[in-house]
Amino acid sequence: MSECTHDCSTCAQNCSERSPQSLLQKPHELSHVRKIIGVCSGKGGVGKSLVTALLAVLAQRQGLKVGILDADITGPSIPRAFGLKEKAAGDQTGILPVRTHTGIDVMSLNLLLENDSDPVVWRGPVIAGAVGQFWTDVIWGDKDLLFIDMPPGTGDVMLTVFQSIPVDAVVLVSTPQELVEMIVEKALKMAGMMNIPVLGLVENMSYATCPDCGKRVEVFGHSHIEEIAKRYGIEHTARLPIDPKLSAGVDKGLIELFNGDWLDKLADAIVDCPVRERDGDA
Repeated sequence: MSECTHDCSTCAQNCSERSPQSLLQKPHELSHVRKIIGVCSGKGGVGKSLVTALLAVLAQRQGLKVGILDADITGPSIPRAFGLKEKAAGDQTGILPVRTHTGIDVMSLNLLLENDSDPVVWRGPVIAGAVGQFWTDVIWGDKDLLFIDMPPGTGDVMLTVFQSIPVDAVVLVSTPQELVEMIVEKALKMAGMMNIPVLGLVENMSYATCPDCGKRVEVFGHSHIEEIAKRYGIEHTARLPIDPKLSAGVDKGLIELFNGDWLDKLADAIVDCPVRERDGDA
């Protein structure tokens, strides 16, 4: 055996001193992203894209440079929430995201399709590859915050994102039903397995407010968000109501005009949360 040079990248030996190779991918050479926040859920239909959009808008209102990477390839809804009609363009240098009215850069598969309603009938590895390209081939420029709208579940794409993109923390989205609570705990445990901090837990459709008397009605059952947060040591929680005005704003592509303080404290925590140590400039 030749003398060890301590450079594992050029060595074929499988010795005890060998360091595990990082699977992290470098972003585009013209991208400089300071902090990356993933927004996850254990299942679909809980409002993950809504929470992503709202948090991005709140960060933008604080004067930060913000981007959204829509990793929900088969169900992309971020462009609709922001009313984006323009298609993403690019050249040999890379792909340019589409900018919203207030300056948030967005990259989503729907910005590449000829028709928004065209289905994406791809197998898991192909979908994961597309998400990876949204990180390596898109020119994000200088960004203080990049939000990743994750696909539902704990499958291929979520694993690919956690392994290949240097995510600093995640926010989990749930609804009050106990079944969803169980599935969210799966996502919590997966984040723990990948050593990614869970910064906050958002309960969507948590309650409705009577327009006449102002009473809160828990339409889908009693909230368990505080119990889950305490059980897993999650410091920040938030409850989003069933709000017809908010829903209408999303449908009309006017999410950037929303009014509401439901996520203000969580947005502040995201801005203040530390950046994880990573190799290279991300």
